[in-house]
Amino acid sequence: FLTDHFCASLCNSLQCYMVLNESEKKAISSICLIAGPVTFLENILVLLIIASSTTLRRRPSYLFISSLALADTFASCFFTISFLDFHLYSQSDGPNIYLFKLGGVTMAFTGSVGSLLLTALDRYLCIYQASNYKVLLTRTRAKLAIVLLWCATVIISFLPLMGWRCATKFHPPCSRLFPYVDDHYLAFWTGLQLVVLFLIIVAYVLILWKANRHEAAMGGPKSGRQSVKGQARMRMDIQLARTFSLILLILAVCWLPVLSFMMVDVTVTLTDKQQRMFAFCCTLCLVNSCVNPLLYALRCKELRAELFALLACCKACRERTLGNTRGQRKENGSGISKKSKDQKTLFCDMKLQDIK
Repeated sequence: FLTDHFCASLCNSLQCYMVLNESEKKAISSICLIAGPVTFLENILVLLIIASSTTLRRRPSYLFISSLALADTFASCFFTISFLDFHLYSQSDGPNIYLFKLGGVTMAFTGSVGSLLLTALDRYLCIYQASNYKVLLTRTRAKLAIVLLWCATVIISFLPLMGWRCATKFHPPCSRLFPYVDDHYLAFWTGLQLVVLFLIIVAYVLILWKANRHEAAMGGPKSGRQSVKGQARMRMDIQLARTFSLILLILAVCWLPVLSFMMVDVTVTLTDKQQRMFAFCCTLCLVNSCVNPLLYALRCKELRAELFALLACCKACRERTLGNTRGQRKENGSGISKKSKDQKTLFCDMKLQDIK
């Protein structure tokens, strides 16, 4: 009797959060199993490129991009595993284990949005404080900002595990979106994310306004070299405006639905249909982490140049390895001079020096 009562209690508690039907499970698992590995590989590639280049590692902008790539790498792992484990395989964990998994997911996405804010502030300073940019934002200050960001992120993300949880476990004031999570914590985290997103939007809107002002200032009748420079600058401003507009659009599409559901969950009790809609909206956060490397990293010419240099080095090293293998085979038969091997070795070493 006690066992049956326990199973019924479990079904009436954790099972009420597992609201997806079989077709919805297949759809969400397909999204996660595609976006998760792609996000992981993209961000690992960005981290590898930046780590292999001394020039990029010294620049604050790429330190912030590294922080963003690291957070999105965590998101691709923690979110995909935890989300599928709960909704697809209906894993019923205890409070501490569940909140630990949820803390990892929260840490990844909080770090990602925080890194987006640092990147936005970096670009704002670059535009509005161009003459003092290198003085205001040094490498040391950039590292300090990243360390403070991640310290705050870890503390905020694991507050439920450290005690700020729902005392009633599943009944109000518990969240209907996350078991064991208190509504006050959910409101706090959601409000914090909304403030950060608002600051990001304000920074990019000011940058777009600056670009539009510059475009208007560059207009008018001009001739010769000034006209050519003005047209080139205008094209760059238009491209900048398109890029930042795309960034704002993706941020809004990926994050506002999730945060809206969380804010509604604090005030009213959500239905099963709304819970299912929230589950699909959560995958948009993973999609955002998948898109971030394309928007912030791989669009940069310097980073693409380092990528091509890294690929050239790998190709040269492969040719050297094949050359050494063939040379050893020929030496065993008729012998061969070491000149060609030395040239290949020198070529690869030069490529390695370029990467460094």
